[in-house]
Amino acid sequence: MIRIERRELPSTIVKKLRDKTGKLAAAGSKPVRARSMWRGAKALQRDLRDQLQLMAMGINSCMYCGDGLSPDIDHFEPLSLAPERTFDWLNHLLACAHCNSHHKRDLFPRDQLGRPMLVDPTCEEPADHLEFILSTGDYEPLTVRGEITVETFKLNRDALRRSRLAAVHMFSSMLRDRSRAMADGNHGRVEEVTASLREQPFAGVLYAMLAYKDQPAAALVIGTDTLQALSDPTVNFWTLP
Repeated sequence: MIRIERRELPSTIVKKLRDKTGKLAAAGSKPVRARSMWRGAKALQRDLRDQLQLMAMGINSCMYCGDGLSPDIDHFEPLSLAPERTFDWLNHLLACAHCNSHHKRDLFPRDQLGRPMLVDPTCEEPADHLEFILSTGDYEPLTVRGEITVETFKLNRDALRRSRLAAVHMFSSMLRDRSRAMADGNHGRVEEVTASLREQPFAGVLYAMLAYKDQPAAALVIGTDTLQALSDPTVNFWTLP
């Protein structure tokens, strides 16, 4: 899970969301009515999904686990608990079926003051609550909220762990390829690999590699060639869209 910048919506979509919210409020903002109105807003859902996909790190990547499994729109605060937020842009994230339908569902833990205990990557820095361990593929909770987030979304489920470990090797290979292309003066290949890096799932793995590169044992964990590629000053991977 990595930080994601929330996009400003086009005015046409903002108006549609405002109109839907008004109609829902007039109907009483009940969960049953909210679900019915949401199911009936297919065109608006497509518009929102397009905007969320532009925000996501990687093509169609889940904003919780990072996998690219054709995610759909998730209501961060579930409709069953906050039907009035059905058409609230700040409540919409892109999530795969495993994180959303299979695990999170209507779960939305709160603390004693009523504050959400799940990490929202669009309004806070997940790295304050979660640390990705390159050697194991696990997310290590750093806070109680991080622990609850890992448990709710099952972020350390076996398939994800194995996929993230594979992503470490994949990113390493791509970075070394890019470094060789730079040394050869093959600028077309450099641009091609850089563009591909932006489109891969599990962008959190690449960000963790970048964060780890200045650690004393980085060369042992990442490898000397990959570490040199990560240290290349010509590209700031932290600004990947």
